Amino acid sequence: MPRRPALSLGPLAMDSVRWAFSYSAWAPCREDWLLAMRLIQPEEKERIEQFVFSRDAKAAMAGRLLIRKLIAEKLKIPWNEIWLQRTSKGKPVLANNLSSSSHSRFSFNVSHQGNYAVLAAEPDCQVGIDIMKTALPGSGSVPHFFHIMRRQFTEEEWRVITSMNNEWLQLDMFHRHWALKESFIKAIGVGIGFDLQRIEFHVSPLQLEVEKTYNETIMLLDGEQEKEWTFEETRLDDCHHVAVALEKAGDFGSKHGVAPYTTVTTPAFTKLTFHDLVASAVPLAAEDPACWDNFCSRQESPARQSSNPR
Repeated sequence: MPRRPALSLGPLAMDSVRWAFSYSAWAPCREDWLLAMRLIQPEEKERIEQFVFSRDAKAAMAGRLLIRKLIAEKLKIPWNEIWLQRTSKGKPVLANNLSSSSHSRFSFNVSHQGNYAVLAAEPDCQVGIDIMKTALPGSGSVPHFFHIMRRQFTEEEWRVITSMNNEWLQLDMFHRHWALKESFIKAIGVGIGFDLQRIEFHVSPLQLEVEKTYNETIMLLDGEQEKEWTFEETRLDDCHHVAVALEKAGDFGSKHGVAPYTTVTTPAFTKLTFHDLVASAVPLAAEDPACWDNFCSRQESPARQSSNPR
């Protein structure tokens, strides 16, 4: 991979960013899909063309467009000069060399599941995001599903999950906890091998209103409260939980000389349209008509999708 030149960026004021895009509601026309395929890097185009179901292709595309829009509009890097890579754990990172030390602290993360792709970005702290849609298990009963997943949660977390009044509310609380755990794992970038029982969430409040963001939940790591981390929780609608993990100081902050992060205002999620996603876009490649034929040949989704995490 050729080395990207350092970019000289002047002083830019960047706020926290929270974006959501409903890819399940997106029914791209030929023009829009061919445009989208021109706006991403060749290896990502190749990856998206390998998905069996169009729903997965749209979800992956939405994630890439969200990231490129963020970098183009907030870091002022021209769309066609942005170069993204993945870490060994699969986390997308900006590969451009940023000459401004303030922008080396810039952190972003994306997630997609259910009906939405979501993005969170911060100017001066590490961030991880996860979204989960509450849904019945793809096969088997709720008790059987819980039996399989039990080892991923602490006794206290299971007590809270199973204290809900009915199976649907228990599933809802399960997915809320799962989103919180995954947001932390994604923020620290350790991947799938981390023992999830090491982290325990004490959720508050028990009920979350739709489109309102909360940051009262706390996390224990190996039995000790982690005060360097804060967690934002948002219900995008009745069944989609979003959790955002933010490292207020700690290793990330100390390495980069960042003052402890303090939440002044908690940003709401802005729901974007496709035209919002591509508003600042510049194509990276020529149009490839075969991409549309490939997309149209796919089934939208499996007959019945399993909602089992991981």
